[in-house]
Amino acid sequence: MRSHLCGEVNETLVGQSVTLCGWVDGRRDLGGLIFISLRDHAGIIQVVVEPGSEAFEGAERLRNEYCVRLKGTVRMRPESQWNESMATGKVELVADEVELLNASAPIPLLMTDEDGEEVRLRYRYLDLRRSRMQRNMRIRAKLNQAIHKHLDGNGFSEFETPILTKATPEGARDYLVPSRVHPGQFFALPQSPQLFKQLLMMAGMDRYYQIARCFRDEDLRADRQPEFTQLDMELSFVEEPEVQASAEGLVKAVFKDVLDVELPSPFPRLTWQEAMETYGSDKPDLRYPMQLHSVDEHVAHIDFRVFAGPANAAGQRVAALRVPGGAQFSRKQIDELAAFTGRYGARGLAWIKVNDVDAGIEGLQSPIAKFLDDKAWGGIAEQTGVQSGDILLFGAGEWLQTSTFMGHLLVRCGEDLQLASGDWAPLWVTDFPMFEWDEDSGRYTAMHHPFTAPQSDSADALKANPGEALSKGYDIVLNGAEIGGGSIRIHKPEMQQAVFQLLGIGEEEAQAKFGFLLEALKYGCPPHGGIAFGLDRVAALMAGEPSIRDVIAFPKTTTAQCPLTDAPSPISDNQLDELHIGVKTKSE
Repeated sequence: MRSHLCGEVNETLVGQSVTLCGWVDGRRDLGGLIFISLRDHAGIIQVVVEPGSEAFEGAERLRNEYCVRLKGTVRMRPESQWNESMATGKVELVADEVELLNASAPIPLLMTDEDGEEVRLRYRYLDLRRSRMQRNMRIRAKLNQAIHKHLDGNGFSEFETPILTKATPEGARDYLVPSRVHPGQFFALPQSPQLFKQLLMMAGMDRYYQIARCFRDEDLRADRQPEFTQLDMELSFVEEPEVQASAEGLVKAVFKDVLDVELPSPFPRLTWQEAMETYGSDKPDLRYPMQLHSVDEHVAHIDFRVFAGPANAAGQRVAALRVPGGAQFSRKQIDELAAFTGRYGARGLAWIKVNDVDAGIEGLQSPIAKFLDDKAWGGIAEQTGVQSGDILLFGAGEWLQTSTFMGHLLVRCGEDLQLASGDWAPLWVTDFPMFEWDEDSGRYTAMHHPFTAPQSDSADALKANPGEALSKGYDIVLNGAEIGGGSIRIHKPEMQQAVFQLLGIGEEEAQAKFGFLLEALKYGCPPHGGIAFGLDRVAALMAGEPSIRDVIAFPKTTTAQCPLTDAPSPISDNQLDELHIGVKTKSE
């Protein structure tokens, strides 16, 4: 039906006859001339319909989003009308044929970013016609292509794993599917292919990958969806450096293929302890030129209990954040920052504006300056590298909580002052704690998942001191977002049983939920490890989108609904009867 795409028409086609298909992006009737902006997935071109031509009558009837086929001759636009921002900006099509392929009803949305999310998702097929969304979807498609190209060329084999599987606890609720032929029993949709990819390593498949659909019934945020896509990778006979080298090579290759971006090599590395101590986050954004500094030794002796108490207590800290140029903050802005940190558990936010660093304490503006002596201030100033015009922000209290709220504050200040430098800042975070203690349940939970290997090879040593154990887990972080996480897996049954015990999973429960895994571990399971990447997050970063919903063709809302199809929806009584299910209303 067409000879060219709209976005392909340029000066090389001047004088030639071309046929284009697409949608009317806009129409201007200047009386003597009709101008049509014709759009397809490749771009937009200006079409001119001149009076007296056979096409003129058909062009008069066109409206926005009419689907049309236009034929005509390419000519140069007057130089004064060149549009350098468009690939087709120097040419136009003089139409001599206009064929209406399909009319459009009045469009129920503006087809701009001003449309609300609800209406955009209800009419997603229209929203996806927009150039921004077309670009996002094609970036995602190129990402998938680049992944296949790289992994296929590096000895990986693609295998599929089941969608209907067994419910296993992986940190979120499962989506359950009732079985018609096994009344009262249920499949679960996979939260990840974790156990099956481990079984593939046990089967000798050596290097596996899969772009897998996964499902988690959890509360949603901008970077969460009930169904999402991840790249799963698993390798046999490896240790951490080999998995990380393979994953890092993949990330660099796809960024080069998709965006023509050269990422740094090698990626920087931080242990979890270093990341939390220095950035207050296990996914730090290294584009911000700021760090946290523990100033305990400098304030332990001062007569200010808010600082001296934590500075002299085990498991606590006093953290200082130097914000370049932050002395410009008004008192109102500082109060807003204090309220912001309060959301993350801070009881207050101390601050010092440094008006003249050379004047010592006399050059400071702060409610707490009166508590400082020359020794304390000299140590703080030297450690933080503070300069005139900066502000120092302080948090104090329990080590992890203080590190965390100060880490959020670091990012907030970096965003407010637009301090990010460079476009891309990848890194590895390694040596995660094996377990976290959950006060509510009174037991340990896995920092990654229960199949992650500890750094100790002794199950007895692990059980003797689980709170201090480190795992063979690692995350890959980009611009403050965790885009991938993985680990070396447990490959011996006695270690897997020890981890289950520490997680409060008894032998009977372990057999009921993971018996097939424990059985498989008995038969010469090789050492193995892997990583999984959140492709929705990667695509969003590549496209410069803050929400993964804008790189997913048909996403759900934050309430896990699909306005387009009106899902989830009620099921008929006949279907429920077939599945042997009764439904209770919310009131019941």
